[in-house]
Amino acid sequence: MPLWGVPAPPDPSRFPAAAREPGPLRLGRATFPPGQRVVMAIINRTPDSFYDAGATYDSDAALAAADAAVAAGAGILDIGGVKAGPGAEVDTAEELRRTVGVVAALRQRHPDVVLSVDTWRAEVAEQVCDAGADLVNDAWGGWEPELLAVAARYGAGYVATHTGGTPPRTRPHRVGYVDVMASVVADTTALAAAAVASGVRPDAVLVDPGHDFGKNTWHSLEVTRRLGELVATGYPVLVSLSRKDFVGETLDLPVGDRLTGTLAATAVSAWLGARVFRAHDVAATVQTLDMVAAIAGDMVPANPRRGLA
Repeated sequence: MPLWGVPAPPDPSRFPAAAREPGPLRLGRATFPPGQRVVMAIINRTPDSFYDAGATYDSDAALAAADAAVAAGAGILDIGGVKAGPGAEVDTAEELRRTVGVVAALRQRHPDVVLSVDTWRAEVAEQVCDAGADLVNDAWGGWEPELLAVAARYGAGYVATHTGGTPPRTRPHRVGYVDVMASVVADTTALAAAAVASGVRPDAVLVDPGHDFGKNTWHSLEVTRRLGELVATGYPVLVSLSRKDFVGETLDLPVGDRLTGTLAATAVSAWLGARVFRAHDVAATVQTLDMVAAIAGDMVPANPRRGLA
């Protein structure tokens, strides 16, 4: 038995009846039925992102990266204008400069692809939605509650993320939970319900357990292991695992060497029911999800010949 024990399966009676049955996820022009796993490509318009270190900060580079991600199989593009971790101050005006034009250009280039923007600011959400964004990825868990009304007003989707109350762009310090997964389920479903109450369509709301956000490595591993409890709420689950610190600390590897660990966590999360996967490495993530889908019986092998000739 693992040193952390085996978690009990989720009790369906803990969740509202209306939330237990998964339904289609509708964002922009796209409809993703239950069982379809979708890659959300990370497009950072930042000079100091922890992994790509500004590779897509230039707008032309960002557009080219987005084009490549779509060609590799991404169904969602997630544009971010502020580094998640501590760093140089980025005010609202600068975040707008980094995101609005790229969103508008991508809306023209990829009319059928879902465009998401990673922001906690309602003013930014307002302008990127006006430019054509379909999804507000609120990675800091409702820090500005007005953001919910913005998403509703534009008919955009909303990602409810668990951070444990951590302020934007801060790292956790000796954070503790009585039960980290219970906190994830309670906080994300409450924020999701608030989004719906604000007018966001129920079929456009996702929940994200927030790996590394307000959590240490032990917490992120436990959240991954118990992801089925969040899936059991019926909300589509988004996971953002790509090259994160919990992968690096588990394997004692720098950012550049974390792909294998990321894909292992991706496969586990997909098997447990996650539906959207935010990733830097689109092609590798697509292949991982396709393999999980084939094992699960959700996808026919592309070229099955062995023993059949």
